[in-house]
This record gives sequence, structure tokens and C-alpha cells, in this order.
Amino acid sequence: MYVLQEDLDLNSMTVEEITEKAQEEGEVNSAGMPDEWANWKATWDDIQNKYGLEHIDTDLSSAEELSLFETEKDDATKDIGDVGETYAAIAEEQGLTLKYKTSYWDEIPDWAKDDDGDWIIAYYGTMALLTNTRLVEDAPTSFQDILEGDYVVSIGDVARSTRAQYAVLAAAYAMGGDESNIQPGLDYFRQLAEQGRLDKGEFNLSRLEKGEIGVAIIWDFVGIGYREQILENNPNAEFQICIPEEGSVKSGYSTIINAYTKRPHAAALTREYILSDEGQLNLAEGYARTVRDVELPEELQAKMIPDEQYTNVHMVEDQEAWSETVQQLPVLWNEQVMAYAQ
Repeated sequence: MYVLQEDLDLNSMTVEEITEKAQEEGEVNSAGMPDEWANWKATWDDIQNKYGLEHIDTDLSSAEELSLFETEKDDATKDIGDVGETYAAIAEEQGLTLKYKTSYWDEIPDWAKDDDGDWIIAYYGTMALLTNTRLVEDAPTSFQDILEGDYVVSIGDVARSTRAQYAVLAAAYAMGGDESNIQPGLDYFRQLAEQGRLDKGEFNLSRLEKGEIGVAIIWDFVGIGYREQILENNPNAEFQICIPEEGSVKSGYSTIINAYTKRPHAAALTREYILSDEGQLNLAEGYARTVRDVELPEELQAKMIPDEQYTNVHMVEDQEAWSETVQQLPVLWNEQVMAYAQ
């Protein structure tokens, strides 16, 4: 029999009550929230030091997180996950989420939360161009630059990665499409594939650091974070990161509490902390744009992409249309892009 926490009303509890029960549970296990992504490490350290909760993460894609929640059910090993906003809505539809609004509910914009707290966006990113200028002399600043140049571009696995799917959407916007019309994005990458300019390898920090990737289309916060990590090991490294001149697309990442979790209060307390001033600053120090306004130290602000580059950034307005597109995208990508890759 599945241990579904449907009778538990976290929204009726005070933060103090949740904290007490979370400390009794003693640990919180996450999915898709690894130390190096958006500076999650700082949050896990804080939660352990402040509340005494032990923590383990398993790094999974958004789709894999939902699959794990559904597959494990009464044998749930994970309490909370971090997924792209499209997958957050899917998780709610599939009955995989537990509601908790947090004490910061009124400060969270409507676009960033479900009506009852089944999911809440904690931070968001914008698709950007990251260039290793040690490998690429003339860094592209637009999608058109890439098309007209001889750059080899990496975006990752469109079948599994939210990031890669939004890279296709960003290209679609740049070429006149949108979430309802992804074809211009597919056509764009097909041209690169036909010319042998689409990197078919896995996108990760290791390949970037080894100099195997010249140009990547990536979330701004991930790109800045990778740049800073590489500079720590190699001060002579040089990277340029910018928002494409045609504009781009932004999207949030949401926490989802597993409906079958065996530690619901620890999961709720974790979400509470993530949306606190301290938790939001932790994410900002991972170069993410936070859902709540937090004041950034000058040194951190200097590492960010200038605000003026974000003036023409789109947000998905029709989530239902985008959800349908995402479901079709892996097949369309394989048929219309990878089939032509050189």
C-alpha cells in the first residue's frame, strides 16, 4: 500500500511546528540538487548546521526525478526535488507533489507559484552564450553570429535536459517562433547539424574545462558558475558570457516535495529555508536570479551579466503549449536535427 501523504496539511502548521518535527525526522534527501548547481552546497551546509538535518542528493534530470518519485512510491528515498517549471506542473498533474506555501508566500510573484504550493519557483535563469575565448577568437554575441560563423555549438541532451530544451526555444524566439511554434528553433539547429557544427557529446564542466567545448548555449547562472570554477583552477582561462542580442528566454526551477516522502516536515523546512533571505542569497551566490529580491554584495554583482542585456528576454506565456512542445521535442529533435548531424 502506497504511503501517500495526502492527509497531511503542512499549510496549517507553523514554521516552529514544522521545524520541531523535521528535527525529529533527522534528515532530508534530495534529487537534482547537487552541491555544484546554483550553490546548493551552501544551503545543505546551512540546513545541517542550523537544524541538524543530514543530507544526501542524487543528481537527476527533471524527467528522471518525476520518474523516480512515481516508481518508488511507498519505498520513497527522496523527499524534495528541483525541476524545471514545466516539469513542476507535470508533477502536480501526476499527483507527485505535496503542498506547502512557506511563510514567504505573499512575496513570491504569482507566475512563480502554484495556487496551493504544489510547486514554487526559487530561482530562474536565462539562456546565454558562453564562449571559451582561448579557443574561439571572435566570440558570438547573437544566434545570427553563430549561424553565419564556423562555430561548433554545444547544448546538451534535448531528450533529457530542461536546459537543452530551452536552448531550442531560445533559438526559436530568435528566429521568429515561440513555445507554440518550435519549428524555427529546430530548423536553426538542423543547419548547424548539417554543417557538422553541432557538438554531439555530453555537455558538462569537465569537457568545458578540458577545452573540448568552444561555444555553449547555457543558463546564465550555470555559465557564470562554470567560468568561476575553471578560473579557480586556471587563472589564464578566458570566457565570455552574454545574452544573445536578439533576446532570449528565461525560466524558473521549482522545488517539489515528494507526495510519498517519509520525511515531509524536513522537506517543507528545506523549502522554507530555500526561500528565506539566507537561502535566496545562497542561490544568488551560485549566480542564479532569485525569485525574491535580495541585496547582492558588490563583488557578486560585478560577476553577473549586466542588467541591460536582459531587456528583450521572453518568458513562456502559454505553459500548456510549451508542455505539449516539450513532450514532442525529443522525437522532433532526433528526426529533424540529429538525423542530419555530421
